[in-house]
Amino acid sequence: MTDIEIIERPPIRHELEIENALRKQLLDQIKEESQVIVHCSFKATYPYSQIRIWKSTFLYPRDAETRSALIHCENISLYPDWMPVEYGQTLIFTLVFSGLPKECKSFDLIEKIPEPGGFEIRNIRRNSTDVYHVDIE
Repeated sequence: MTDIEIIERPPIRHELEIENALRKQLLDQIKEESQVIVHCSFKATYPYSQIRIWKSTFLYPRDAETRSALIHCENISLYPDWMPVEYGQTLIFTLVFSGLPKECKSFDLIEKIPEPGGFEIRNIRRNSTDVYHVDIE
């Protein structure tokens, strides 16, 4: 039997040089693909309560210019349809928004509508998971 000599190779390192402009573009794309999830609860405190969400609901960073748009909602009707909620019952629904800017530390959740009744949750402190729970009154 002959001895087999094993030759070990050093690991190959791949290093890429990325221009600053391309790096910024890639980072911007990563931000755009992130999402913010807001779980909401609404307790019906009046008989014949109804709720709906408008597409004009946004997250407004308190320390940046860009707002995050509502991209999906679960278990709630979109304007113009209403969703009834029985008196004393609590409706749990979820809103999914486009990602917040990386530098954002806190934000406001605002439903901007052309009639009374739009809700506002101010000064939500950002966390590492970008998943939040709020009560809608």
